[in-house]
Amino acid sequence: MIAPGMLLMFFTTSVLLALCPGPDNLFVMTQAAQRGRRAGMLVTLGLCTGLLFHTAAVTFGLAALFKTSAAAFTVLKCAGAGYLLYLAWLSFRAGTDTIPASAADHPDSRALYRRGIIMNITNPKVSIFFLAFLPQFTDPAKGPLSLQLMLLGGIFIVATIIVFGAISILAGIFGDKFRRSAFAQKIINRAAATIFAGLALKLALAQR
Repeated sequence: MIAPGMLLMFFTTSVLLALCPGPDNLFVMTQAAQRGRRAGMLVTLGLCTGLLFHTAAVTFGLAALFKTSAAAFTVLKCAGAGYLLYLAWLSFRAGTDTIPASAADHPDSRALYRRGIIMNITNPKVSIFFLAFLPQFTDPAKGPLSLQLMLLGGIFIVATIIVFGAISILAGIFGDKFRRSAFAQKIINRAAATIFAGLALKLALAQR
């Protein structure tokens, strides 16, 4: 299998990539700020479940379809952009409402987890990124490439959980201080709506 030194290098690189501002960590941050750190963790778990899909896509060649087929790429990215616009609308509509403490402490687990999965799977750029990134750390002489790719995908998921978990905690602490104020909650929700709309636009304009 892959040498330990190479795995450590891959893990370090994965952590640094997870720290770079992007759609997923911004998504986690806004959900944690709106609904609490537990919500951020649930979304993180959903996003990482989506990464399992992208790991499988690279392993079994589906990612190559998104890279070569304009139609497949466009359909998936439009679905993702549409979903982000829907979330932006929900956040905008909630702009004048405060989230009760009980709702923040006990968010809808399944809905938030599902939200993370949809957000991640409908972004074809992730599959294409994995297609370019993961094979760089494989070695055909070290065993079956499919097993190596799945191992690397798992390590990337662990790095993502660590980084996004920290983001959830920090954003949740920040959000806790403002959710008691109707005005502050309105600002948070409007900011979240703006971020979601911006992410939707960025995804809609994405090229292969």
